[in-house]
Amino acid sequence: MVSKTKISVNEMAISALFAALTAVMGYVVIPLPFSPVPVTGQTFAVMLTGGLLKNRTAVISMLVFIFIGILGLPVFAGGRSGMGVLLGPTGGYIISWPLAVMLISKLLGKKEPIGFVYTLFVNILGGIIIVYLIGILQLALVTRLDFKRAFMLGGLPFIPGDIFKAFVSALLTVRLRKTVLKQ
Repeated sequence: MVSKTKISVNEMAISALFAALTAVMGYVVIPLPFSPVPVTGQTFAVMLTGGLLKNRTAVISMLVFIFIGILGLPVFAGGRSGMGVLLGPTGGYIISWPLAVMLISKLLGKKEPIGFVYTLFVNILGGIIIVYLIGILQLALVTRLDFKRAFMLGGLPFIPGDIFKAFVSALLTVRLRKTVLKQ
């Protein structure tokens, strides 16, 4: 029997797998000429991680992702890495991800079955609103923009795509959650 404070090998493997998924989703980057924030699939990975994994495993996954990025592995958007990314204009989005997966996982809980509409709502709350608040705040601070202007550059253009990601993630979460949570 595994104690609650120890991490099982299975939990480590699943955390590493979802950290890798988050990294892979950052390799396809669509730069926007008017924004320092690129379009990636990483927020999709964040929503899926929070939806499919137990709370602790989901948070560990995002912390591992951030830690290996700090160490220099090219896991951040476009294959970037290092503390400079986390301290730069887009770092707040990444820094928000452990909180986002924690919120998504907690709100979905261990309930089975979960409904699509509720899962979509949770994805929007945790995977979009929380990520945007922290990300846009750091964007505003680093670039010395007011919050409204930072939202116009680092939030508004991404809303349609992120709602689509939340929708697809909710579909997958509802279908796969029972299987993945057994792990």
